Amino acid sequence: MRVTQVAVQLYTIRDHLKTPGEMAVSFRRLREIGFRAIELGGLGPISDTELKTLLDGEGLACCASHEPARQLIENPEHIAAKLKTIGCPTAVYPYPSGISFSTREELSAFTRRLNDAGSRLRGAGIALAYHNHNIEFRKIEGSLALSKIFEETDPKNLSAELDCYWVQAGGNDPAGWCVRMKGRLLLLHMKDYGVQDQSAALPSSVFREVGQGNLDWPRIVKDAETSGCRWFVIEQDANWIDNDPFRSLKISYDYMKNVLCE
Repeated sequence: MRVTQVAVQLYTIRDHLKTPGEMAVSFRRLREIGFRAIELGGLGPISDTELKTLLDGEGLACCASHEPARQLIENPEHIAAKLKTIGCPTAVYPYPSGISFSTREELSAFTRRLNDAGSRLRGAGIALAYHNHNIEFRKIEGSLALSKIFEETDPKNLSAELDCYWVQAGGNDPAGWCVRMKGRLLLLHMKDYGVQDQSAALPSSVFREVGQGNLDWPRIVKDAETSGCRWFVIEQDANWIDNDPFRSLKISYDYMKNVLCE
């Protein structure tokens, strides 16, 4: 992995992106940490052209964008036009809100819609990737929902943005899934998996900075690279150091640069 392949999911700093002015300041802070690429998510109102101007001004490339799930399915051409204005090559389906994984028939109906959206986006010059959480590791008639999503879609129409934390939370091995997605793994979401204070009645997992939790990052990155991963995207939804997402991002970025990058 090269440091130029390290990106940040902007949802991490969503509270600092409510206005174009806040975005300009935040993009500058990201560049000062060392980031050269971002993934869109969590932005306040801004025009596509103004966003492009702000990113260009800080020398930040846009590697992908989390787009509204319904719009991706129903009007992918509109999404493609937006992303072309920004200079972003990949749309990401972020979360299957309102989608039932109760039966094989319901899941197959969903995969058909995903495949169609991916085909239409591809026709417009934009790739489509699927971002998982832990719910896709529910078994349906003996098979994991995430397995069926990729088995029932054309690799040309749907790539993967594996989220390592949520793969682990779903009871699976992030590195193993990187291997399974060989040739389809476009992006990797990197946030570490920690465990809360054992004094809690039922200890639960928490987000940690990359390198500060339990995941085997050298193995994960090695397998992701072997599978053709292009972007390694830091995201930390919450649980930031001193409630400062920029501080947490610097810890993650420095670990990746100093330990995981060539």
